[in-house]
Amino acid sequence: MIIFCNKTLSARLLFTPQFSFKHTLQMARSALDEVSDSGSFVRPPSTFRNSISRDPSSQFPAESGRYHLYISYACPWACRCLAFLKMKGLEKAITFTSVKPIWKKTREGDEHGGWVFPATNLEEPGAEPDPLNGTKSIRELYELASTNYSGRFTVPVIWDKKMKTIVNNESSEIILMFNAEFNEIAENPALDLYPADLRNQIDETNGWIYNGINNGVYKCGFATKQQPYNEAVKQLYDALDKCEAILGKQRYICGNRLTEADIRLFVTLIRFDEVYAVHFKCNKKLVREYPNLFNYVKDIYQIPGMSGTVNMQHIKRHYYGSHPFINPFGIIPHGPDIDYSCPHDREKFSA
Repeated sequence: MIIFCNKTLSARLLFTPQFSFKHTLQMARSALDEVSDSGSFVRPPSTFRNSISRDPSSQFPAESGRYHLYISYACPWACRCLAFLKMKGLEKAITFTSVKPIWKKTREGDEHGGWVFPATNLEEPGAEPDPLNGTKSIRELYELASTNYSGRFTVPVIWDKKMKTIVNNESSEIILMFNAEFNEIAENPALDLYPADLRNQIDETNGWIYNGINNGVYKCGFATKQQPYNEAVKQLYDALDKCEAILGKQRYICGNRLTEADIRLFVTLIRFDEVYAVHFKCNKKLVREYPNLFNYVKDIYQIPGMSGTVNMQHIKRHYYGSHPFINPFGIIPHGPDIDYSCPHDREKFSA
């Protein structure tokens, strides 16, 4: 994600043609460091890739009370981890904390802006100070785990309280750990969102949904030239049209069983009309203009625990307030204020 949050800096970037874009980016570890010369956004891989295992002899065994999940309610990648945590019934076994929604400077002396913690529990509803290490930002958390870390400071982060380090910051791996490795202590161990008989289909579906939709909206929003934007928009709406057609025949994206592919898709769709349509210029067609997709989003939202992963105030404040090179005045649109708790028609398919 983009991390500029200094308005003076962003104004220079926006309105001074001779100002060096790449030179500016060297001041910070930013997603725009991965914008190619062609103007396309290319997301880099995550860095911490250790695994928590049900094997008690492993380096990171699945123990109740040992791990902490750091998230932002604004971040779709982090919220899919929170969704798995809640759906599996792991809230008593794994604690979690959300940062503030709007990026701020993380250190005096450089221009890096990123995820920061509030100073008190009362400062930002939904966000809390770091309860474990007292860090003021996710950046400090990374630097606590690795003194020579040079990557980006992203959420989600799964933290090991015992070894005082980051276990993993790749959401696609964290959700699989939550799905299978904590079943001995989960309150809902029977729920399997990555069943063996559907894994090939789930993996294939995740691939085109990630490329076209999950990451596709970012490729639209962060494109710095017209042609990469045109290509990303076409890929995005081809994928949305494909979803609409599939969901006209079955309740969920991989059949009539809820899977991790649905959670991955949901976290983007729930943000689409409120943020991506405006902020990322994904306005060719809204999700609520797709009958099947819109009812599908309401269906997923109404799964017990899922609504607790959606904080639309954090979502809107983050996107509209943390990317001043896109929205230099930080104006947050009032609408559309969609009610995802209203009735849907997805029961017409077998559960």
